[in-house]
Amino acid sequence: MPTLTENASVIYTAKAHSTGGRDGGASRTSDGRLDVKFSIPGGPGNGTNPEQLFAAGWATCFIGAMRNAAGRMKLHFPTDVAIDTEIDLCKSGEEFFIKARHNISIPSLDRQTAEQLIQAADKICPYSKATRGNIEAEINLV
Repeated sequence: MPTLTENASVIYTAKAHSTGGRDGGASRTSDGRLDVKFSIPGGPGNGTNPEQLFAAGWATCFIGAMRNAAGRMKLHFPTDVAIDTEIDLCKSGEEFFIKARHNISIPSLDRQTAEQLIQAADKICPYSKATRGNIEAEINLV
């Protein structure tokens, strides 16, 4: 059986230049659309942190996967989809790790259809694929 990447074509490459790390660092994409300063989570400063960026990126990607899944299911994509993604930065001894929760709201769909759509999207979403088996991640229909 061929691997997923065997016949793949690259459709986009994101490029970012980062300096300084979490405490006073910065990142800027090659096209200038993202230009952010960083600060320690919960600490002083007005910068963002990698966990916030990851939460926003994963949630946005998951909504795109839901739209794709709805099309495959011949289902009109609901306009009231919202995802509140939480990324926990954790520490055990000297080791750091992350955990994630997606709290998904789709009020216009019945619960069974919403759950089917979410399950299909989880199989499609590149972020979900990349993290599956690597971090603890919950998906909750709220």
